[in-house]
Amino acid sequence: MKKSHPIRRFVLASAATVSGIVLLLALKPASDPAAAAAQGGAAPQQTAAGQEAPQGGSAQQSGTRTVAGDVVKTQYGPVQVQLTMSGGKITKADAVQAPKGGTSDQKTALAVPKLNQETLTAQSADIDAVSGATYTSDGYKQSLQSALDKAKAAGGTSGAAGSSASPKAPAAQARIITGKIAQTQYGPVQVRLSVTGTKITKAEAVQAPSGGRSTEITGNAVPKLNQEAVAAGSADIDAVSGATYTSAGYKESLQSALDKAGG
Repeated sequence: MKKSHPIRRFVLASAATVSGIVLLLALKPASDPAAAAAQGGAAPQQTAAGQEAPQGGSAQQSGTRTVAGDVVKTQYGPVQVQLTMSGGKITKADAVQAPKGGTSDQKTALAVPKLNQETLTAQSADIDAVSGATYTSDGYKQSLQSALDKAKAAGGTSGAAGSSASPKAPAAQARIITGKIAQTQYGPVQVRLSVTGTKITKAEAVQAPSGGRSTEITGNAVPKLNQEAVAAGSADIDAVSGATYTSAGYKESLQSALDKAGG
């Protein structure tokens, strides 16, 4: 076939056309402006989305603060409560100091987790004392209240310190109630309570055994019994070692005062 034959020219032209199309298709994805724009736009969006999470986390962390209450001295050692608060709410409670050594280790291990949990539930210092750990419970409550007071003074709290006393609620009237005289082997015992609402705010023995060794025993036992009565808010208190009769008389008179108070 001659080189100038029409069919030969047609075959060569077709082959050149096909080669040109293949070359264009191979180059188009890299030079397509729309594809380049889509690829270029996806990256900034992904970067922005990735930056949102850490920014949101830091803002949340900045609203969390830690407040330590006062150190409260008890008969068995110091107690100090530390609170973690977020948005006016107690999110964590810890006793950073608590009685230790001897039986105190066991009592602290039993009482502190319960007191921590009660604090989170109550969102205030209005929590119950743990039976068998009266002094630790009382110290915990005092330190807790001081931490709440500090938090309130620093910026206000919507669900903790501020919740225990509404300005619109009428103030509870304080009452003085005296229990009956309990006769003991070493002399009479009589307890007087100061009660606000249903809460014991003060307890004192207006009569107690005296004279000779009884004066010493009374001086040691009565302050402990008074403190336990306030902490427990009931007559379910422990007898003081070495003052069994005085303790029994105290509890009897205390119960009669509570009966009069209706508590």
